[in-house]
Amino acid sequence: MAPHDLRRAYKRPAISDQQRRRELALQRQEQARRDVQLQARRLASTLLSLPPEHEQPSEPEPESASESKESESDVEFDLRNASKLRGTEARKWFARQLMLPEWMIDVPNRLPHDWYVFARPSGKRCFVVSSDGATISRQRNGTVLHRFPSALPNGSRSRDGSGSAQSYSILDCIFHEMDQTYYVIDMVCWRGYSLFDCTAEFRFFWLSSKLGETGACEAPSHYHRYRFSLVPVHNCDHSGLYSAYAGAVPYVKDGLLFYNKHAHYQPGNTPLALVWKDESCSQYVIDTDNKGQVPSHQQVVLELQGDGNVTTSDDPPVVFGCLDSAFIQQSGLHSGCLLRFAIGDGGLSVVDGKLEKADLHYLGKSNRARAFADTYSKIMFQNMVRRSPLKIDDLVASINSPDDEGNRPVVPEVDMVG
Repeated sequence: MAPHDLRRAYKRPAISDQQRRRELALQRQEQARRDVQLQARRLASTLLSLPPEHEQPSEPEPESASESKESESDVEFDLRNASKLRGTEARKWFARQLMLPEWMIDVPNRLPHDWYVFARPSGKRCFVVSSDGATISRQRNGTVLHRFPSALPNGSRSRDGSGSAQSYSILDCIFHEMDQTYYVIDMVCWRGYSLFDCTAEFRFFWLSSKLGETGACEAPSHYHRYRFSLVPVHNCDHSGLYSAYAGAVPYVKDGLLFYNKHAHYQPGNTPLALVWKDESCSQYVIDTDNKGQVPSHQQVVLELQGDGNVTTSDDPPVVFGCLDSAFIQQSGLHSGCLLRFAIGDGGLSVVDGKLEKADLHYLGKSNRARAFADTYSKIMFQNMVRRSPLKIDDLVASINSPDDEGNRPVVPEVDMVG
């Protein structure tokens, strides 16, 4: 993609309601009223206090988490009791606390006006919490990645430690193994001030303004074991997209992340954050099997429901098929089981943006480390990659479009059947 490339966007058949859900998500966050200060304080307390005996060995991170729709009282109960959770339930709870992007299966409206873009670092997604002279990072499955002193506010017991004993900060990071650096992609709380209900535009400004003041971006030392670094964030105009896609960064890229500027920090999956990949900006575009090989047919993980339906982890879930009750009983399956399927030659049939039929072939139970089924957006993105992927040129064409047509959803022409 050269900086001067100009292409006009063109409409293609919709394969999802992702744009409609983006609009609804923005409306819901404006209507929401919750005690975000209490939410942040209890999240910090839980992340710091989960006892070692409840931690499990590191396991593969879950691919996705469904959007949490719990009431305020349910959230408070979870935060108070998360330290008692184990196994799958613990992985589900911790995964729901992070803001997780959907996969981009259509180009958002007003991409150059309302969205940021940045190159996602390859590595382990985690929360980093600093409080009471200590810093802890926890992965999406709840396991502790590191306990260490840091230059974050109240992150070590150094003589020049700043902040009250009750002060805490929470950062959303990706730990990059190669250079042993925490790349900060978002800020959830700073010195006890919650940013849950702040827009991404404000959070990113606050992050770039405050992190450097602490010395956390400096080289490791006795009181600062790991270096923190900001990820270059760009407005998603032509120049910004080119910089994120082709520009040099000090880490291995794993696709591009797109954040809506008006989005609050919403735990769980959200269409207001999107991930997109191709072979030029990620080593991992097409899913592989447990042997690291690309299977001849796309594989998906779905959850078995009480009525026999197999669904995604979306809220509401998308039904991909139904298993016969006799087969369920014979196979020893039950509601809540995560099951692996291959999509056969019949493919996926999508009409007016809704799934009508899927040619599913049962393969067996999923890896026990998985906490959630795949999301609809992930399944469709992987299907598109195998057939007719959404290309960087399509994103450029949407940005360059001189009229509103260019800001409508743009998706590849995918023959979803056969």
